[in-house]
Amino acid sequence: MSERIVVDPITRIEGHLRIEAEMDGESIAQAYSSGTMVRGIETILRGRDPRDAWAFTQRICGVCTLVHGIASVRAVEDALQYEIPPNAQLIRNLMIAAQTVHDHVMHFYHLHALDWVDVVNALDADPKATSELAQSLSSWAKSSPGYFADVAKRLKGFVESGQLGIFANGYWGHPAYKLPPEANLMAVAHYLEALAWQRDVARLLTIFGGKNPHPNFVVGGAPCPIDLNSDSAINAKKLAQVQTIIDTMRTFVNQVYVPDTLAIAGFYKDWGERGEGLGNFLCYGDLPSGSLSDADPGFLLPRGAILNRDLSRIHAVDLHNDTQVQEYVAHSWYKYRQGKDTGLHPYAGETEFDYNDRGGPVPPFEHVNVEDGYSWLKAPRWNGHAMEVGPLARVLLLYATNHAQTKELVDMTLSTLQLPTDALFSTLGRTAARTLETKVVVDAMQGWYDALVTNIKAGDTRTFNEILWEPSSWPSEARGAGFMEAPRGALGHWIVIKNGKIDNYQAVVPSTWNAGPRDPQGQPGAYEAALQDNHQLVDARQPVEILRTIHSFDPCIACAVHLSDPETGEQVQIKVT
Repeated sequence: MSERIVVDPITRIEGHLRIEAEMDGESIAQAYSSGTMVRGIETILRGRDPRDAWAFTQRICGVCTLVHGIASVRAVEDALQYEIPPNAQLIRNLMIAAQTVHDHVMHFYHLHALDWVDVVNALDADPKATSELAQSLSSWAKSSPGYFADVAKRLKGFVESGQLGIFANGYWGHPAYKLPPEANLMAVAHYLEALAWQRDVARLLTIFGGKNPHPNFVVGGAPCPIDLNSDSAINAKKLAQVQTIIDTMRTFVNQVYVPDTLAIAGFYKDWGERGEGLGNFLCYGDLPSGSLSDADPGFLLPRGAILNRDLSRIHAVDLHNDTQVQEYVAHSWYKYRQGKDTGLHPYAGETEFDYNDRGGPVPPFEHVNVEDGYSWLKAPRWNGHAMEVGPLARVLLLYATNHAQTKELVDMTLSTLQLPTDALFSTLGRTAARTLETKVVVDAMQGWYDALVTNIKAGDTRTFNEILWEPSSWPSEARGAGFMEAPRGALGHWIVIKNGKIDNYQAVVPSTWNAGPRDPQGQPGAYEAALQDNHQLVDARQPVEILRTIHSFDPCIACAVHLSDPETGEQVQIKVT
């Protein structure tokens, strides 16, 4: 048997993910992505009131709660042809944008940066030289020698105590790390600053949604009334707080996140040549300027598909077409009545577990049976193609549709790094695209905020549409697709309503698209294909290269679930067999 590296679980992600890499010498020849926990929310929703679905689907994930709520209410509104007021659309856009910016920044610093930043090496940094480096990159205020000396002192305390805490279990000293000590210290400082920053940013979701995580939603609009003279509604004080939060977000993105991405990427240009895999990209579209029922909702993030890297042709995407989006279970622990090689559109989707000892979850370090089922994730396909979703897909769609700001940002990034356009199709390109998308989205927030304030000043304070609220006015049968561009990519919820109750419900999440297993034709999913694209491992027992590419997708298998051995406390092991 070929040597196979098993990493289980992949850490610094949401949920449980197992990666097996079959080696050919030092290179990955084949890779297998296995989601090792089951969701099952679809079965819980059957027979319930569709207006309540959003509260259940938010519990799919402990972090991506907002996005499932949005997709769910949009699915019901689509099924019932239910229009929402313009103010509700603007409020949803602001909430989606805040979640996206918050999520991307947190991912970069707290889930992905440690794949590129050697924390322990930062202790060798000269605070004065670190200050000079930081000030050469941006005008961020926290850049003095004294400030970086204080950060180094805090870090030294961690290291000398032998308890690295949030920096534990890293591959510190690994030869794949290339940053100089000063860049490492700067990045560690910004890692810590981002922890405080995200706390303030999350307040925007509590203003409009009442709480976070799991903000409130309502089919037909937004749950927050607007009354400038009421303490219990969106008033002048709360609107001013929203403006302050938007300013805070933009400042950090412009002066910290974007400069850090460019600075770190400059030392890892070789990663612009590995980690793409599929070359196919899919977006559902989001952040509309008009109604979702319009022929052209005016999406900031456009809808479409790109095949084989061809940016000159954007393929139309129809989420209601039974032949476009289909899910397969040939290598999943599910079964379909028509057979495991059948593809089902989510309207006809089935969620019936098919665990078996041949391909089911196996003891530590035994290999998954790749000829049978090896994942709790299904394998979605668009017109038969395996697709990548997420920030890279969206930036490529924006670039291909001549979005002016995106073209300027992409061209600036490639020029700064002295990389060709093909570098976009890579692990490095995926990471950079997330940063550039963050700037596009955070800049757009001001326009939605200004439009909301203008409507309010003109006397329009409506945030909810009561038409069709009672089930007695609904058709006996209806079906709808609710979609959005979640931080990690295209998210779709499909609902079938019969006699006022949910008859079928299927959620196809971004990490299902990206982390899913092979299909009946043997096509790998996006994670698998990316790892099979030009990956050599310096040290098979410390496979930081696998982490870099997998983390570039920002996996979200099932948030807020942890795995550890109750006897040893171990959370991760890596074994070469």
